Amino acid sequence: MKILEKQSRTTNGNSNIIKADGGEFARVQLNIVGASGTSPALSVIVEDSVDGIYFNTISTFAQKTAASREVISLSQPFAEILRVSWTITGASANFTFGVDLSLAMRRGN
Repeated sequence: MKILEKQSRTTNGNSNIIKADGGEFARVQLNIVGASGTSPALSVIVEDSVDGIYFNTISTFAQKTAASREVISLSQPFAEILRVSWTITGASANFTFGVDLSLAMRRGN
């Protein structure tokens, strides 16, 4: 599922919240298809929340400066509400990126 649609961004922000609905494991994929500006840098974190108001960082992607892709796995317990937040730095920095999420349940023995 899409956490964040792929589009051009020049400012910091947060995605809409996603309900994990019983997911126990997750894979989150950051897809950057373009970067421009002087010394552009993109930092993206995955956050969870029990109430949708206060968010906690549960994982961090490596800082990016160019087009790339990274997948992180969440295997530690996380709350039902998830989102991603990002920070863009650099002069006239512009990143075109999106974030996808895949949830899985623990398999029984």
